[in-house]
Amino acid sequence: MAVKVMSTSIHKNSLTFFLGQNAMPTISQTLPAHHKHCDDLFSAAEEAAQRGQWKTCSEATGRYMQTMLAHFDAEESLLFPAFENATGMTSGPTQMMRIEHDQMRNLLGQLEVAQKAQDADTFSGVAETLLILMQQHNMKEENILYPMCDQTLGAQVEQLSAQLSARLAEA
Repeated sequence: MAVKVMSTSIHKNSLTFFLGQNAMPTISQTLPAHHKHCDDLFSAAEEAAQRGQWKTCSEATGRYMQTMLAHFDAEESLLFPAFENATGMTSGPTQMMRIEHDQMRNLLGQLEVAQKAQDADTFSGVAETLLILMQQHNMKEENILYPMCDQTLGAQVEQLSAQLSARLAEA
């Protein structure tokens, strides 16, 4: 099965097409679209490993890791502090998301080690664990945290969404 890897420009254009030229995206629109982009990069790395195409896997894993780390950074440096400042909650949902980000960072490191060792079995096992964690994590963000942010942050949502989009486009 061929996987199409979405470039950042396609990612931005798709969001503009989906929302309309003048529409300002919400957090609930911007970040799930980036989750999908990360998922596509993950699939490309995983498929290359399964085929034993380690040069392609190395490049795909590098792109995927860079994009995931940028996503974590954008949320942790922009979104989470804004939500925490608006709600006063510092040990609520954002704390759990940070813990899960750390768990995924650990798995990303293991994935990179397996890729460099060209160890298909370990790569596959780590990828499976990472996929389950990502799916659960994304569901919590997309169904709970992002809607809470849209509701709580009010007038800040447009500016924050633009900042997040700009930060993620740099990755």
